[in-house]
Amino acid sequence: MVRALVLRAAGINCDCETEYAFELFGAKAERVHINRLLENKKTLHDYHILVIPGGFSYGDDIAAGRILANQIRAHLLDDIRAFVEEGKLVIGICNGCQVLVKSGLLPGFNGVAAQTVTLGANDSNKYEDRWVYLKICSGKSEFISGSGTIYLPVAHAEGKFLVDSEETFRRLSENDQIVLRYVDEHGHPASYPYNPNGSIDGIAAICDPTGRILAMMPHPERNIRPENHPRWTREGATERGDGCVFFDNAVNYVRRTFSLAAGDT
Repeated sequence: MVRALVLRAAGINCDCETEYAFELFGAKAERVHINRLLENKKTLHDYHILVIPGGFSYGDDIAAGRILANQIRAHLLDDIRAFVEEGKLVIGICNGCQVLVKSGLLPGFNGVAAQTVTLGANDSNKYEDRWVYLKICSGKSEFISGSGTIYLPVAHAEGKFLVDSEETFRRLSENDQIVLRYVDEHGHPASYPYNPNGSIDGIAAICDPTGRILAMMPHPERNIRPENHPRWTREGATERGDGCVFFDNAVNYVRRTFSLAAGDT
């Protein structure tokens, strides 16, 4: 069976919804506290997918995701990199996105762990809790590919995607690592409130060069049922929410890669 480890830490609060989303698509998801993982790092390799969900890890003291990112960088970085080299997947959502970039796991140029991007305070100087349109911009990620737009909610105060140099931005673009961009309902680049935080080039999600690590600020686990859509009663319920694709693709990727049938243990 496909197994997903949903990481827990003080302040993380989207772990239950994320666990449910993976189980909806046939994975066995388990919430594991960071302390338990640090006690036995080998536990990580019992799983196929590592998930760092949203919330406010350690109260976002110092900066959003910074403390958990430092824990990972100091104690788990090599283990996670080996995990990905085994062909396994990592996804960080919202606070998890902040953790992945601040730990240096992304962008992951040339396999080097170094922080060259970050998430800063929103241009609005306030917490943004709204639904946004997102353009699929890359076929590299194992979590989502193709084209078109999807609709997901964001909920963050520090979601502005920033790079340390033009060279970093150039490499992200040329390597096809920009997975999602904020757009308007027509799929066109647009400013606030369509871009809720002022991210450069509207960047909402990036992946590593392998496509197996994804960091995204929007919350796919909050749009997996038709009723999650804020206008489902007015526009009619769709068959499934736009967030489903991330969990469905991840589970199917693992089944193909590790030759697992549904229900395998």
